[in-house]
Amino acid sequence: MQKDYFDKVHKWGILWNIGALLTLLCVPVAMCIYLGVWPELDSLLSIMPKLMGLYWLTAIVEVITYVPLLGPGGAYLSFVTGNISNLKLPCGLKAMEQAKVRANTEEGEVISTIAIAVSAITTTVIIAVGVLAFGATGSLQLLTEGALAPAFEYVLPALFGSLAAGYILKHWKVMIAPFVVGVLFLYFVDPTMGAGTLMFITIVAAVIGVLILNKANKL
Repeated sequence: MQKDYFDKVHKWGILWNIGALLTLLCVPVAMCIYLGVWPELDSLLSIMPKLMGLYWLTAIVEVITYVPLLGPGGAYLSFVTGNISNLKLPCGLKAMEQAKVRANTEEGEVISTIAIAVSAITTTVIIAVGVLAFGATGSLQLLTEGALAPAFEYVLPALFGSLAAGYILKHWKVMIAPFVVGVLFLYFVDPTMGAGTLMFITIVAAVIGVLILNKANKL
């Protein structure tokens, strides 16, 4: 039963991820066909290596870090629907915490998948309602460009800060190594370092820090 379940998860997960990728690629292709304008091959070939250099490390790091936490079902859903770090991952982890199950278990896989599916549906519905409401009334521009405009600059910092605070307070010993290493790299090596590269460095620092703490019986 377990093997049959995971076989189906991987089968449909791969199909839906490929379908989502093709759908995303169809949008620019359709625009090019409709407008009769195509990018020059030389320009495309010169730009692609630079863009791939920015994102390939992030893609590898996200697979390595997210899949063990969310399980196959949750990971496939998350990569199709997006918003993993600031929405899907917290939902999955919080649901498993409330259900008192651990990641990488059968129970954790089921709870994580259900939580992420509900999160994706809820987000889609809320976005659709918001787009229709703001589009019909034209009030979005008034909010973002009016007296409340400065507040929108702090939405993402407030979101990530509130999400990170609970985990930092709960696992503050684990956070020391990646935090210190990340700050040192940004200060002494490259202040403009990409998020993917910095994420990879801090993950390695976190793993080494946990191994040291575990060996010293400090966890």
